[in-house]
Amino acid sequence: MYQKKLTTKQWFIDYGLITIGSLVMAIGYVFFITPHKIVPGGVYGLGIIFYYFTKESGIWPGGFPIGMFNLIVNIPLTYLAVKLIGPRFGVKTIYGFVSSSVFMDVITMMREIGDAPLVDDVLLSSIFGGVLSGIGLGFIFKAKATSGGSDIIAMIITKYTRIPIGQMLIWVDTAIVLVGLIAFKDWQVPLYSMIVIYITGRAVDLILEGENYNKALIIISDKHEEIKKIIISDLERGGTYLKGTGMFSNKEKNIIFTVVSRREVAILEENINRIDPRAFITIMNASEILGEGFQSLKHKVEDF
Repeated sequence: MYQKKLTTKQWFIDYGLITIGSLVMAIGYVFFITPHKIVPGGVYGLGIIFYYFTKESGIWPGGFPIGMFNLIVNIPLTYLAVKLIGPRFGVKTIYGFVSSSVFMDVITMMREIGDAPLVDDVLLSSIFGGVLSGIGLGFIFKAKATSGGSDIIAMIITKYTRIPIGQMLIWVDTAIVLVGLIAFKDWQVPLYSMIVIYITGRAVDLILEGENYNKALIIISDKHEEIKKIIISDLERGGTYLKGTGMFSNKEKNIIFTVVSRREVAILEENINRIDPRAFITIMNASEILGEGFQSLKHKVEDF
């Protein structure tokens, strides 16, 4: 895997995204997640547990800094990962968890009361904390870096087991959430934590894939030629004919597969109703469309 040269445009974009993402994620944790003892998995979740444990037990009067905890855990984890599964993380991942750790502790120190909630409503804090941390992580992932922590743990365990990494990540984060339940002895902790985890995931997807309003349609009609003209001439879209056979009639069918915008769906439905009210239509959400007339696959790969 080639490394981008220093000072190139893409180098500045990547590290700019990581810096902004780390800052946004740190804001989400400091102002919304940490003050309510929410434990949304990952090393930061463990850091929150350790922060309150050291603070309430008097071991570290002000609470052991969460960012510092993240650094202490991530540095040996990254070293171990490089030794066991190769240099898959690179400098950008190291910069990512270092910058997010620094931002988190610096913002905390700048506040009058470091762990004071911005709002008292825990649900509202869970929503905004999840959105901000998800946006931050999305920017980091967009720069082809990772947040370290549980990602690295999951990759190491996956190497020596047959468990898929996605499933392993869920198990690792779930285990950390359960540790939060045991530490704080409050069932609200895992419940709110799961809300944050879900919203964070949705926000990451939104940043990486964008909000897509395209719809994929499968249309079965004996008057497919007339419908084809509407798609090509009126909507200026393309499509593909798929061959099929009716299960009851055993007749050969020409099935139209096409992708249009959400606005164009209503226009197409109206025209199909006029041409063939008995047409069978399946409409599906298309999370991402790559190809002619939509986003270029080449550009997407280059940008990401």
